[in-house]
Amino acid sequence: MNLQFKNFPIFILSLALSLSLISCSEKKEKVAQNQTKEEVVEEKSDEKIILFFGNSLTAGYGIEQDLAFPGLVQARLDSLGENYKVINGGLSGETTAGGVGRIDWFLEDEPDIFVLELGGNDGLRGIQLSETKKNLLTIIDKVQTKYPDTKIILAGMQIPPNMGPEYSQEFQSIYPEVAKEKDVTLIPFLLQNVGGIKELNLPDGIHPTEEGHKLVFENVWEYLKEEI
Repeated sequence: MNLQFKNFPIFILSLALSLSLISCSEKKEKVAQNQTKEEVVEEKSDEKIILFFGNSLTAGYGIEQDLAFPGLVQARLDSLGENYKVINGGLSGETTAGGVGRIDWFLEDEPDIFVLELGGNDGLRGIQLSETKKNLLTIIDKVQTKYPDTKIILAGMQIPPNMGPEYSQEFQSIYPEVAKEKDVTLIPFLLQNVGGIKELNLPDGIHPTEEGHKLVFENVWEYLKEEI
């Protein structure tokens, strides 16, 4: 019994030292966790946003969204180590009027780059061209007014001559006119080397296949990379 009590102070000292080391270890772990959380928050705060705002072409109708051209943009940015988040604001069937109605909701987060792809459905429905132009200008105005530093890219569109050659030509001219008036970057024709090519489009002849979207991505990237 005496021997046990004789060693008791040493036992207490060892126990206290062990508890102290455990406590220090836990504190260091908590500090490390907090630092990691702070780094993640800081990284997210530095993350830039690219908003693609459009119709079914942007949404990737008929294919997986990651394989549509906005998803391919995200993949390219990730491969380059660029800290960007791509938001796909595409909605199938969307017109420029519909875009005016929902743009404010998408502007809750400030986009560093805004890519506007609308008007194709207007043309296919024969909507008055002055209305389409007015709506495109309104959408761009909303972005520029709220975020003057946001870079804007307008995707030009063309339509088949179903509505008559005069209507088709005037429709095509809307995009360079709007781009010039608002001083934004213009992609002359989003579907360059894709539109009208059977094997690059779904059976409806309007929406690109996965291979078609790869070419659309290249059309977009040519202009987008200059704004990154």
